[in-house]
Amino acid sequence: MSDYQPSLLSNQDLKAAEVSWAYNRPDEHPGLTASELTTWKRTIFHFQQTICQTPAAAQGSLFIADQASPVEHIDPFSLPQRNAEFWRDRFEDTGNAALYFVVDHEASILLYVGETVKANQRWKGTHDCKRYILNYVSAHRTHELPVQVNIGFWPYAPEARKSRQALESELIRQWRSPFNKENWRRWATPFVGECGS
Repeated sequence: MSDYQPSLLSNQDLKAAEVSWAYNRPDEHPGLTASELTTWKRTIFHFQQTICQTPAAAQGSLFIADQASPVEHIDPFSLPQRNAEFWRDRFEDTGNAALYFVVDHEASILLYVGETVKANQRWKGTHDCKRYILNYVSAHRTHELPVQVNIGFWPYAPEARKSRQALESELIRQWRSPFNKENWRRWATPFVGECGS
């Protein structure tokens, strides 16, 4: 992974040196290496493939006939793709309530799940995920690795905010999307800092 080799220091000095190196990588190795980036994506891909291949377990009820969650029927990878810069286009309307999915179609990994009441305006203002995408794409460009980040909208989300957010949370838990803050610790997500970091 790196050419770092600790010296023969005391255990205390050794631990400090290792921690210092982890947070202060040498200038000649900014960000992730190509191998680290590929491994990070492969790990997420393998996890998410189990979701694609294994139907979600659902708690049944004797009293409510059909309470299947729409989560079981939403395939983020088959939604129509839009460029992640779609918000720069001019729209005649503000759009409808939707769930949206940021996907790297080159790697077949779901990076982010979000919800909005106005699909055509959601990203016009400040949105942290824009920075994550820039950092992610930049890491790929640095190592000349292929990347294809797009966004897909599922336009059947509930109008009611709490219902929409509950569905979003369920999808985040199911897919463990690495750009959602709920999953940063799980994947040690490296793209959430300032641009270029």
